[in-house]
Amino acid sequence: MVAISINKLTKEFGDKTAVSIPEFCFPTNEIIGLVGNNGAGKTTLFRLILNLLKADSGSVDFQFEQLQDKSDSDKNCPTHPTQLISNIDTAWKGYITAYLDEVFLIDYLTAEEFFSFILRANNLQTIGLEETLEDYKEFLSSEIIGQTKYIRELSAGNKQKVGIVAALLPKASAVILDEPFNFLDPSSQNLLKKLLVDYKNKYHASVIISSHNLQHTIDISDRVVLMEHGEIIKNIDHITPESTKILSEYFRSART
Repeated sequence: MVAISINKLTKEFGDKTAVSIPEFCFPTNEIIGLVGNNGAGKTTLFRLILNLLKADSGSVDFQFEQLQDKSDSDKNCPTHPTQLISNIDTAWKGYITAYLDEVFLIDYLTAEEFFSFILRANNLQTIGLEETLEDYKEFLSSEIIGQTKYIRELSAGNKQKVGIVAALLPKASAVILDEPFNFLDPSSQNLLKKLLVDYKNKYHASVIISSHNLQHTIDISDRVVLMEHGEIIKNIDHITPESTKILSEYFRSART
């Protein structure tokens, strides 16, 4: 399992601070919902974690640990990681997957060609792709599976589904999804919530999502992290009616 540790991480664009996080850890075996208004720094933070964007200062490290009891993994970070890897080192790429936007897709492939490519890139078996996709069949629907359409010809919602499933197929220790509920109809949103909960439980993985939809986030998250102006201002590790009310009031007041 892998926890993502942030230390003195900063990123500025001109005179605007996009991210400023002195210390934080995304723990293992949790669904973590990252919430905040537009411009809060959520996507920038994801890009910094994935080394798609160079930080002005600080570091992101991946702390690997052996599977342990859930009671122990409630700690913010493993106390004695078995291995520590910087995000500058490409070794972490075998343990963490992500889908942030359409740039992550290869749009001149069909969905199934793309899934086969993802499996090969992760040294996974591509024979029996239909069986591999069985867990995602209902979510993907017949509009995607068994079609000859290129990804670029799919609707925004179906592109989103392809990107999400591609991030889940390698069975990584940590998965990062930026606004995964965007473009999905209500039925698909509900299917996605079940998929993410099942994935976390089956693989004891960290699943980190950002979302503007507070209700979807609360429905499935073990922890909710609130960002504002590039800073983490709340880390709610136990979702209760009271904490839900605090978050709802925060976003309600931000609109007025």
